Amino acid sequence: MLEYILLMVPVVFLVGSVYYAYKSVSLKKRSRKAAVLRQIASFAIVGAFCMITSMAVMAAGEAPAAAANPGDLNKGLSMIGAALATGISGIGGGIAVGGAAPAAIGATSEDPKAFGKALIFVALGEGVALYGLLVSILIISNAG
Repeated sequence: MLEYILLMVPVVFLVGSVYYAYKSVSLKKRSRKAAVLRQIASFAIVGAFCMITSMAVMAAGEAPAAAANPGDLNKGLSMIGAALATGISGIGGGIAVGGAAPAAIGATSEDPKAFGKALIFVALGEGVALYGLLVSILIISNAG
């Protein structure tokens, strides 16, 4: 029963923080930048909570039999690394495309010949996300 409660705490916290950020931005109480920073902080808190909880359970000796194998810990940490590689590169690529795409549209509307050059800058931002995905595929394939 305790396991289910410990699994529900991060889910409830994340759903609540997303709802709070949505309401605070939609009601114009806070800026979007403050809401994004609050979301990043809440994800970091939930990540730390999950790591500390799992370490405490393993240290107490209440870990399942499958967790006793050190290879499983290695595989689990490699999955976390793959998720971080994909997630952070996706966020970076989204920020890059979010800044480059409107500029590319503006440059193309002023001079249609600039479309090719502008498209290259947008594709460079998308390339960052693809590289993160490739790195995570390499991590997952070597984890087994």
